[in-house]
Amino acid sequence: MRRARAAMRSLDRRLLRTLRTRGHSPAMDTAVIRLARAGERGLIWYALAACGVVLHADRRPVYLRAIRAVLASMVANTAVKQAVRRRRPKFAELPVLGPLLRSRSYPSAHTTTSFAAARVLSEALPAAPLYGLALAMSLSRPYLGVHYPSDVLAGAVLGDAVAELMR
Repeated sequence: MRRARAAMRSLDRRLLRTLRTRGHSPAMDTAVIRLARAGERGLIWYALAACGVVLHADRRPVYLRAIRAVLASMVANTAVKQAVRRRRPKFAELPVLGPLLRSRSYPSAHTTTSFAAARVLSEALPAAPLYGLALAMSLSRPYLGVHYPSDVLAGAVLGDAVAELMR
């Protein structure tokens, strides 16, 4: 068991290092930082759901449930973060890109809210662009160096589970 955990930690760090060192350019870094800021506390998902509430009256219950799912996923994420207390990744030669709101890493809140929102909103909107945005938001986290890939995976599972519980 100890050997398996060490192998998983090593894989996590290698994947993170790859995502932190490949595909970077000043323009890409700026775009990813902006995307991540739009995802803080689920803001982009609240905005999308609020537009749906106003503009898509016949699907209003779905949009309102999406708002509740994003909020519930943030609460669940915070509870898991407090229980696990995993520190954010730190590589001296690869500084974090962008600001950090908290020092806890597991699971990724951006990913949790994104997958909860995508799951609920896909009842009213095309799923592919929603999940594409959720995936982009999720990949932004290790790209910026603020989450391990396992934080992102856990966030996706948690967000999907919260959305399922809210059906």
